[in-house]
Amino acid sequence: MNIAGTIDRPLTNDPQKQAPMKTSASEPTGSATPDFTTTGATGSRQNRTREMQLIPEALARAHMHDRLHEAEQERRAMRLVTARRMQRRAERASMRARRALAMAVMQ
Repeated sequence: MNIAGTIDRPLTNDPQKQAPMKTSASEPTGSATPDFTTTGATGSRQNRTREMQLIPEALARAHMHDRLHEAEQERRAMRLVTARRMQRRAERASMRARRALAMAVMQ
């Protein structure tokens, strides 16, 4: 079975053996974009293809980094809320103890 290669799975990884980039059919003839078929252009095409393949991975990595950052901020906020609640509870217990001590001293 002879199947043509795709962007994800090219027939060969050797840029020399791959077809050079063609100008799109929508571009007019003699446009400002030159048609490069040199080795350097083929190599840059290969690098660009790899870069484009890695874009979703980079986006996913950035998205996960943002999610982890948000989760850490949320955890900090929850710890702060809990600490303030415990501080108020301790202050109320302290006031009850003072009142009880004052009542015991006055009798």
